[in-house]
Amino acid sequence: MQLKSLRLFMAVAETGSFVAAAKQLHTVQSNVTAHIKKLEDELGVQLIQRAGRVRPTSAGLALVEYAERILTAHDDAVSLFKGQEKACGRLRIGAMETTTAVRLPPILAAYHAAQPDVDIQIKTGPTAELVELLLDGQVDCVFVAGRLEHSRYHLLKAFSEQLVLVGSTPMSTMPSSQELLTSAFLAFRQGCSYRQRIELLLASHGVNAGRIFEFGSLDAMLGCVAAGMGYTVLPRGTVDAHQHRFGIHTLELPKAIAHIDTYFAAPEPETWTPALASFADTLLDAVVLDEPQLTES
Repeated sequence: MQLKSLRLFMAVAETGSFVAAAKQLHTVQSNVTAHIKKLEDELGVQLIQRAGRVRPTSAGLALVEYAERILTAHDDAVSLFKGQEKACGRLRIGAMETTTAVRLPPILAAYHAAQPDVDIQIKTGPTAELVELLLDGQVDCVFVAGRLEHSRYHLLKAFSEQLVLVGSTPMSTMPSSQELLTSAFLAFRQGCSYRQRIELLLASHGVNAGRIFEFGSLDAMLGCVAAGMGYTVLPRGTVDAHQHRFGIHTLELPKAIAHIDTYFAAPEPETWTPALASFADTLLDAVVLDEPQLTES
């Protein structure tokens, strides 16, 4: 069924006249008649009662319901990409839990204020898992630790983080190698870049078999660190945002371990929906970059 045929059919059904339908859609009556006949031949039923008052038959009334949905879906799809000041549809964002908890809230709030018709979906996870979600098309964009080493992806350095060692008691110096060996470290599951920095920290002190316990939430991790269960490594901004809730203390780490950049990654811009394009603009407006944006294609 052609969309033009359905539009002409709906015009006849609404106006009760081939002449009025032709006038409404700026065509001639013979064109309306031809398209209605084509629809009837294609479906094998009579759609319009022509004797007496022009009106849809029972089959025509059934088609009206489907035609309305088909034409509405078509018009919505067109308006999604063309000529709309306001974006609509959905935006699927993948982000690390620390980024979601601290960095994204003001950006998401500004974006929602500008684009209230967009449904926002957030998926949290470690960097490796987020990259897989992006590659599989399950999210529109991600915030990950470090540069995404895949070609044909748009990259933007969004945030610079300084990782710190987090413990339950004040620390003026790094714990000894023996203490690091016997202490537990709390981290997100495999694939988390911060967990990799824990492993680098331990290795730099000659500890190659440290105990790392996996946690699924930031609050649980910080609560257990505060209770003396062990150490963790997190961005200073995350710790500062939650320090008033937990009795935790921090120690600066060597720069080679501490510094890590969070990147916004998405497919090439020409593939973006208006919702994603608007979010990228909001991100650029909200974030003060430490260095020029980086793109790859």
